[in-house]
Amino acid sequence: MKIIAMIPARYGASRFPGKMMADLGGKPVIVRTYEATVKTGLFDRVYVVTDSKLIKDEIEHAGGIAIMSIKEHQTGSDRIAEAVENIDTDIVVNVQGDEPFVKKEALQKVINVFYGEDSEKIDLASMMQEISDWKQIQDPNYVKVIVDKNNFALYLSRSPIPYLRDKNAGVRYFEHIGVYAFRKQALLDFSRLPALSLENAEKIECIRFLEYGKKIKMVETENAWIEIDTPEDLKKANLHLDSRK
Repeated sequence: MKIIAMIPARYGASRFPGKMMADLGGKPVIVRTYEATVKTGLFDRVYVVTDSKLIKDEIEHAGGIAIMSIKEHQTGSDRIAEAVENIDTDIVVNVQGDEPFVKKEALQKVINVFYGEDSEKIDLASMMQEISDWKQIQDPNYVKVIVDKNNFALYLSRSPIPYLRDKNAGVRYFEHIGVYAFRKQALLDFSRLPALSLENAEKIECIRFLEYGKKIKMVETENAWIEIDTPEDLKKANLHLDSRK
């Protein structure tokens, strides 16, 4: 199978405008993410797809490949679908541009599901990690996911799911980690289908797959990497980078 990585990088993030170009240890965040993704050695090719010439120029200056979006897009998956339409590949892995500490082992787990025994049932794969802090469980910025006994996603929500009526039920809560591995056709299908009510209500793009009957295989991971959503996250990321020197 041919496997590529696509890193969507929109300049005007609502909570932290310009974060892709914010300084992280002497390099922009997006360059750190690109280099970390390439370093995993898992991909035939790594691309950055962006709406910003500034980001495109920076990636190319770093020796990378960048694609400019032609249209305006509501989601990163839509942006990737446009870019990948004429690229020869089987699997497209979406690494978020604000995740400069991606781990090879976690990405490998997601890719491996397409070689597993139920691979023919899988349209896309994604990651989740267990959370136990009730503040995080209740926080709408933490997207929760529930799965069936085979770890196929049943639903994702910003609300605490499931509702804990019986505290002795042994429920585990999982946070959805926004890394996806798509079959190319599933990604193209996504971009051609209109958003429905559940996706519009929750503002969680992969709900669209569930609403149209696609199968999402979830892979459990531990200690997922730092995501940079706010200026405070950037400070933590710089401290983390300093600790690794």
